[in-house]
Amino acid sequence: PELLKSLGAKVIAIGVNPNGLNINKNCGSMYPEKIKSAVKKYKAHIGISLDGDADRIIMCDEKSNIIDGDQIIAALATRWKNKKMLRGGVVGTLMTNWGFEQAMKQHAIPFVRASVGDRYVLEALKREGWTLGGESSGHLLNLALTTTGDGVISALQVLTVLKITGKSLNELKQCMQKTPQVMINVPIFRQPFEISHYPAIELAVQRVEEELAGSGRVLLRPSGTEPLVRVMVEGESEEQVRRLAKTLADEVSQETA
Repeated sequence: PELLKSLGAKVIAIGVNPNGLNINKNCGSMYPEKIKSAVKKYKAHIGISLDGDADRIIMCDEKSNIIDGDQIIAALATRWKNKKMLRGGVVGTLMTNWGFEQAMKQHAIPFVRASVGDRYVLEALKREGWTLGGESSGHLLNLALTTTGDGVISALQVLTVLKITGKSLNELKQCMQKTPQVMINVPIFRQPFEISHYPAIELAVQRVEEELAGSGRVLLRPSGTEPLVRVMVEGESEEQVRRLAKTLADEVSQETA
């Protein structure tokens, strides 16, 4: 708050009284509904929500819409591309929204996916020689300015674009359209999970991909910490995505029982 005040912003600060036990408790980027309610209540122009160590950021526009990491990265990438400030392309993860990938194609910005986790995003950025990347959760990396995720720096980059262009955050986020994404966690009892060991699941994935017909994607990802397979489907129709995700999750559950 002090930094933003020093730059001339009127700041209404919430969730800024840590006691050593309440870090991330019902506040910050992990609970974006709080900043959404505050923006609406105070009629703010923008909401900035960080997590406990301030390396992740989730924002809220003036219409109380949550702006996640994918949308923030898309806004910065397209702006920097137009101003010839973007070095190379952008790195996302396996969970980056399909709409983000389509937006990068539309703006002729190279895009690659890394495994989930900022360490893998960093590895990919160094390998490609690029500077911008991050995760939907709001963990952004801008190697032109810092060597690690920093939510304050990310916020300042967005505020800079808003100031220079005179646009609102709602206008800025229009550079990409998020597609419906449904993820179902399926408990599994056979470890480790390798999809190649289950021909029926592979066939089910193929059927789902055929129905999506290039207008979405499917991801089956074993959890690294729990006995779960995360079944994710993205597409243009929320009803279709929910139906296909459930069908695929049921197949995984049946085959791994």
